[in-house]
Amino acid sequence: MYRLVIVDDEEKILDGISQLFPWNNIGFQVVARFTDAFSALSYAEGNPVDVVMTDISMPEMNGIGLTKELLRFPDIKIVIFSSYRDYEYMRAAIRYGISDYLLKPIRYEELVACFDNIRIQLDEKYKVVNDRPKTYYEEIIKRVDNYLLNNYQKASLEGAAETVGLSPNYLSKIYKEKSGSGFMEKLNRIRMEKASELLMDPNYKSYEIAFYVGYDNPKNFSRAFKTYYNVSPMDYRNGIRKENR
Repeated sequence: MYRLVIVDDEEKILDGISQLFPWNNIGFQVVARFTDAFSALSYAEGNPVDVVMTDISMPEMNGIGLTKELLRFPDIKIVIFSSYRDYEYMRAAIRYGISDYLLKPIRYEELVACFDNIRIQLDEKYKVVNDRPKTYYEEIIKRVDNYLLNNYQKASLEGAAETVGLSPNYLSKIYKEKSGSGFMEKLNRIRMEKASELLMDPNYKSYEIAFYVGYDNPKNFSRAFKTYYNVSPMDYRNGIRKENR
């Protein structure tokens, strides 16, 4: 686990970021949290830290000041978050070589993407190959695949999104990017493969199989099956095969 320090003078925001986000899923452990920059700097001076995530607007020393002080520790990566959309803050942060700049309210998926990228960079830097924790995205894909396998009769993108706590649009996007196939493409594959298995059992009628794998209309099932396997369900049952997927 990589060691993360979080800094924000607002306790409620600090609690939310520290406790509500599943850091362990993407390889990070919150080792310390502070409501002021001086305490965070003191901790970094005496303890190993991989990443500091800090707010900008804080009394006495703000996030930019903390970032400047942390330049003494080149191994520490810095992420700044703020409600400020002022270009000058962004420019200052970029000048100090921060890893990312996130705007409040921080979107869950943006935080995930930010730290997933940082973990990859740290893995490469420290040549971490074996026993790497499963990434957030890998875990999402695994959970969606399990959902599809167990619910393919009535599965939906909305149902899968609710299962993993993401919006349907965002889940559709990352599922395609990370798994190599679209959500509906994967659902259709599972349904067709299950249908082909059932067709080998003469006890099942074609229309029964259609309902079993999630089709209310047997004609729609036959059409989908023929598109997938290049033969009708009846021909498939009778041993006729064409080049399929």
